[in-house]
Amino acid sequence: MIFIGIIASIAAIGGLCWILFTLAIFALPFVAGVSAGTWAYGTGAGWLGAILVGLTTAALTLGLGQFLLAVIRPLWIRIAIALVFVAPAALAGYHATHGIVKHLMPSAGWQIAFSVIGAVAVGITAFVRVAGMAAASGPSGPGLARA
Repeated sequence: MIFIGIIASIAAIGGLCWILFTLAIFALPFVAGVSAGTWAYGTGAGWLGAILVGLTTAALTLGLGQFLLAVIRPLWIRIAIALVFVAPAALAGYHATHGIVKHLMPSAGWQIAFSVIGAVAVGITAFVRVAGMAAASGPSGPGLARA
């Protein structure tokens, strides 16, 4: 019976990590949407207005990021835009990993070490996904090879 609990725990952690890696590039639009929705609610827009403002802001943030990655040519600007999307994802990865490891190990030093490793892993994954998003929306012309 304990064996089933251990296997279920490992499966749950794996599922949560998969969700975290999959949704990492949406951390910036999510934060922007929540911030805008909270602001709208605070100014008297009500629940429905706050939800609409938040969803609109999140969609515009993601759309603007994809648009900028598609049209801007200098590589250093594209990397800067990608890092704007990666930073909140890495922060979310740190806190998600810390939430898991604080239940598994008592040493605060090891908790922080594993949390940093988790942040780096999520940050790299988010960067690869954003770079793939930029490559998918990049220009294709007669002189460029297609896969």
